[in-house]
Amino acid sequence: MSADVTTGRAPGAGRPSRLPTLTGMRFVASLMVFVCHAFTYGIFTDKDLEGALVTYVAKLGFVGVGFFFVLSGFVLTWSARDSDRPLAFWRRRLAKIFPNHLVTWALGLLLMVWLGGYAATVNNTVPSLFLIQAWFPVEDVFFGTNGPSWSLAAELLFYLSFPWVVRWVRAVPARRLWLCAGLLFAGTVLVALVSQLLPTEPDMPYYPISWYQYWFVYCLPATRLLEFTLGIVMARIVMSGRWIPLGLGPALLTLVPGYALTVWLPDAYGIVAPTVLPLALIVAAGAAADTGDRPSVFRNRTAVLLGELSFAFYMVHMLVMWYGPMGRVPGRTWDTLPAIGMIVLDFALTLLAAWILYRLIEVPAVRRFARARRKTGPAPPAAPTEPDRASAPTAG
Repeated sequence: MSADVTTGRAPGAGRPSRLPTLTGMRFVASLMVFVCHAFTYGIFTDKDLEGALVTYVAKLGFVGVGFFFVLSGFVLTWSARDSDRPLAFWRRRLAKIFPNHLVTWALGLLLMVWLGGYAATVNNTVPSLFLIQAWFPVEDVFFGTNGPSWSLAAELLFYLSFPWVVRWVRAVPARRLWLCAGLLFAGTVLVALVSQLLPTEPDMPYYPISWYQYWFVYCLPATRLLEFTLGIVMARIVMSGRWIPLGLGPALLTLVPGYALTVWLPDAYGIVAPTVLPLALIVAAGAAADTGDRPSVFRNRTAVLLGELSFAFYMVHMLVMWYGPMGRVPGRTWDTLPAIGMIVLDFALTLLAAWILYRLIEVPAVRRFARARRKTGPAPPAAPTEPDRASAPTAG
């Protein structure tokens, strides 16, 4: 989930390439995932309070992940090059996600063995290394050495399929794009319906659903491809002039009833489907705000900087929780204010670790590997690489 929309290259005639609002939104989405994991970690002595936080707040993690999947399809379409070839596209995408992934995978393995006391097995190491863990409905495989990397398995499918999916969406007549968006939303509801056929045990902690249903609706890369494709459709809607006059503020408000349904609806129906359309509207409205130079609270310098750190933040946040101050004594709980203090401390440490990962690994790797190196002759002026700051992997 890592596409950059803040470069200076114009992706098409008359269409600005800079979409800083979408970059600024990224950190908010990453923060939602952080809050979800912090509140479900079990550190509050007051279990009534913890139960309320899990029920009414922690489901923001579902929203953050869904945002990144829709955003990924949108920005890759926005910045797609007509002359691009699949191999060049895949090179840029892998150069974006794999360096951070490999570093955090290795760090997770080291901490697992050294501090965590867990046995490293083929199941919990190899699949996650190659980003195929999300295809297996086995918890030991799925969470691997760094749990949040499961969403990169979905992103890998998105990237591999993008050259063909975008071609299919481009073949849809502009007048039918909104209908296409509606059908993709209906697909997310159908996924929840089909999941009812799966085993109802074992149960998921903190959520009234079985592990198999949860995996099918939320984790399986193939089912999340619907949201990625919806992002592609929304990009085409904006690019073709079919966007409705909906401002960013009203679009954000549509998330309120969507999130209420996430809290209220039972089992699989409340995980993905309620917020799919609100998120699609928010992403499109954010892009429209930038292209129309309309006000946006996500466009300021601090928001954009945090957005650029969001991928690294996402990749390190669970390692900090598991092996940092919050997780050093398994099962320990704190009173309310100390527990909140522990969460704030973990947030600060995660932000620091994210900045180090971004500066020392992510940025140099993208500069070095995103473009093929010429063997002979003087190098021409470097053209900006494909946007890499508007979407990022996600967790849940």
